[in-house]
Amino acid sequence: MTKFKTLDDIGDLTGKVALVRVDLNLPMQDAHVTDDTRVRASAPTILELSAKGAKVLLLAHFGRPGGEKVSTMSVSMTLDALQEVLGREVMFVPEIAGPVVAQSIGILAPGDIALLENTRFWKGEERNDPDLAKAIAANADIYVNDAFSAAHRAHASTEGLAHLLPAYAGRSMEAELKALEKALGDPVRPVAAVVGGAKVSSKLDVLTHLVTKVDHLIIGGGMANTFLAARGVSVGKSLCEHELAATCEQILDAADKSGCTVHLPYDVVVAKEFAANPPSLRICNVHEVAEDEMILDVGPQATEALADVLKTCRTLVWNGPLGAFETEPFDAATVALAKSAAALTKEDALVSVAGGGDTVAALAHAGVAQDFSYISTAGGAFLEWMEGKDLPGVTALQTA
Repeated sequence: MTKFKTLDDIGDLTGKVALVRVDLNLPMQDAHVTDDTRVRASAPTILELSAKGAKVLLLAHFGRPGGEKVSTMSVSMTLDALQEVLGREVMFVPEIAGPVVAQSIGILAPGDIALLENTRFWKGEERNDPDLAKAIAANADIYVNDAFSAAHRAHASTEGLAHLLPAYAGRSMEAELKALEKALGDPVRPVAAVVGGAKVSSKLDVLTHLVTKVDHLIIGGGMANTFLAARGVSVGKSLCEHELAATCEQILDAADKSGCTVHLPYDVVVAKEFAANPPSLRICNVHEVAEDEMILDVGPQATEALADVLKTCRTLVWNGPLGAFETEPFDAATVALAKSAAALTKEDALVSVAGGGDTVAALAHAGVAQDFSYISTAGGAFLEWMEGKDLPGVTALQTA
């Protein structure tokens, strides 16, 4: 298990300044936050540091301003949502370093909270400029990273600061790292992974890494069509990357050598057009797909067999839907398998960890999100973790 310090390692912070990297890159519509999930994820860390007497300074990015000050990308846009979730007043500071921040700290009382401006307004942020990191650190006593979703970026606020101040993982980061360790770091075997989505090309590194780590790899979505085609199955006019046939063969060979069983659908749901409940909808064996049909979901027999596979496993990692789940009835396989995984988790027979935007939406659609052991809201960071890559923001927190 990777060692890192947590809030449990911090004593009284009365009057000390805690810099906390959080994720406030929130979805907005008409200048209002439409989903405050990421705020709620960091609230326990912020409030705990406040309760320990710290002056809490929040660091976050918002959008991609490219090192320029863009008024529509100020993190002040998230202030109302932040104050509502925390139930506290939050001071906004239009800088991230220098005398303005120092003056603001002088105004704050122990336990008060302030939000600093969008870190990406400064060019040095994304370059991980040591001078910018030093300038930010100069106003603080400790650094807490609670933004796993930004941990795959080696930026000044996610990586640089951790080398300049005593560094700790926040509660959300701590929970994420513990869940990921259970899922792939040191899992209870057998381990299954569900990987879905449109394209093999977007998850090549994930698939290549997972076949060396898991006992069962369940492939769904459009990428299953590419694997089927690589095995000589005619997939009609299904979404398929035919040019990746050789790559798929290499992944399947690697799986054989590692003792990983790859599961591809043997019955499928097809239609001549992609629309809700089309008249041409039918279920068939994968070898019976007509030239003018497209595969849009895993069939019921294969889905039932996959549920049986999960019953033999102790750990599950899930990223991506099995079919075109946004459109009924092509959500059936994803919903059925998600419900099976959730039921096993509730029986304590399975540790289930899921992540990625589509995955979170699919599990919420299935009504089982709350029943999984852990759901990561991170996108890129979760994928890079599944690829076996070191995440700079996590590595920087590690202790000997």
